[in-house]
Amino acid sequence: MMHPKKERTFVAVKPDGIQRGLVGEVIGRFEKVGLKLVAMKMLVVDDAHIEKHYTLDPEWRKVTGEKTIASYKAKGLTPPTEDPFVVTEALLQTLKKYMTSGPVIAMVWEGAHAAKIVKKITGGTEPLTSDVGTIRGDYVLDSYTMSDTDKRAVRNIVHCSGSLQEAEMEINHWFTSEEVINYRLVQEEILYDVNLDGILE
Repeated sequence: MMHPKKERTFVAVKPDGIQRGLVGEVIGRFEKVGLKLVAMKMLVVDDAHIEKHYTLDPEWRKVTGEKTIASYKAKGLTPPTEDPFVVTEALLQTLKKYMTSGPVIAMVWEGAHAAKIVKKITGGTEPLTSDVGTIRGDYVLDSYTMSDTDKRAVRNIVHCSGSLQEAEMEINHWFTSEEVINYRLVQEEILYDVNLDGILE
């Protein structure tokens, strides 16, 4: 079984994050917790790349559609349709428009419990309800209400993988194996050395 310190996860700074000059803030949050950046590139993607990204998991359309419908009902609102696939088709169109509107920065982060740690630091999908201290909670004021009213995707600065399984699919979608670098960071001796016996000479 893979040691947790070798876990990898995918992160993308979305076009709004780049336009607002928050790339350094995003990277800094992950570096400060002890994660290691092992791949990074800036690129402008097309509709096909984004559609493939969001549908790597064959269940995404159904699950996301059902969650969206349930969210409408929880707020006492009538969903636009009861068909989860119709809901996610519309959502996918707004996501493609959003994610292709400018450059994105794609990254791979490595370290203990990488997917869970990154998800925790990033915060919930909706900035309005994300906890203070998370990237989305601290740097964004968008909400589902605003995005629904304006018929657009929620602008929340960062995408991160929801699980290790999702991370593996997303990393392979955005990077070749040659683009992900294996190297050692000095701080790993402090984070992962079992006995901390390499500090004193």
